Amino acid sequence: MRMSFGLTFRAAKSRWMVNVSQQCSHGSVGLFVPPSPPLDPEKVKELQRFITLSKRLLVMTGAGISTESGIPDYRSEKVGLYARTDKKPIQHGDFLRSAPVRQRYWARNFVGWPRFSSLQPNPAHWALSNWERLGKLYWLVTQNVDALHTKAGSQRLTELHGCMHRVLCLDCGEKIPRRALQQRFEALNPTWSAEAHGLAPDGDVFLTEEQVQSFQVPSCAQCGGPLKPDVVFFGDTVNPDKVDFVRRRVKEADSLLVVGSSLQVSDLGWRPPERLPIWFISSCIESSHLCLLVVRCTPATGLSSLPERRSFQSRYLTLGPHGRTTWHV
Repeated sequence: MRMSFGLTFRAAKSRWMVNVSQQCSHGSVGLFVPPSPPLDPEKVKELQRFITLSKRLLVMTGAGISTESGIPDYRSEKVGLYARTDKKPIQHGDFLRSAPVRQRYWARNFVGWPRFSSLQPNPAHWALSNWERLGKLYWLVTQNVDALHTKAGSQRLTELHGCMHRVLCLDCGEKIPRRALQQRFEALNPTWSAEAHGLAPDGDVFLTEEQVQSFQVPSCAQCGGPLKPDVVFFGDTVNPDKVDFVRRRVKEADSLLVVGSSLQVSDLGWRPPERLPIWFISSCIESSHLCLLVVRCTPATGLSSLPERRSFQSRYLTLGPHGRTTWHV
């Protein structure tokens, strides 16, 4: 399935222009959101009690939380990358070994960057940021690399897979903002132009091999080494220190809320403690042997459905075998 979003880059009078069609700027936001059933009011009440009674709530978010901001995910039925195309994400080893692979990646990323970097948090991101401000959220761990939690103001945050808004040198480790690299791309490619067909997760688009061949890629300004986005590609591993940090936060938590992810793919290499109550908010997940309850809806719908409160009041809860809860409210 080929999808054209009308992203066209061209050089005009020494200034780069990007033309974004109406479909791309507005329609694509809903294009990547998988279908979900109507929100169950009773489950919303249970979710509210779960959040209210949590004292050290840890939230984990995945790609599903950002689809309503216009970023596709990989695995959602009918709308994820794997369902829409036969394209596969770039592999870490290929990026390290091959200059042509790096050239293709950066050309695609260059075209997709203006749109990707301009995307904004949706109500789910804002809700989690507000929980932190109210003292309800103990820690937030995201698998996403889109910086939308940061844009929403979250600070008690671990970006497990890094962030597309940073670039690092593979030789000397120097880090620069991604926006600075965009300017270097433009200077090196004053006459290069491309039209993208299809949008991929993590900020890149689909280009033909012919379009990529003439694209020039800058090296590190400090040492001349190859540049890579400061993210974990497929086939790479998360920094062990970061994994240990997240595991400690999980051990300190008294409850876990998973938003926009099934946790079927995880770099943590762990199973949550059995005593930890776990809830999922996802439009795709049917059930999980890990969880107490699944709220099947989009993350923005689920989190924004909770009442706005200046503070969270509760009495207590007790945990039975296998994490089953009894509420005392």
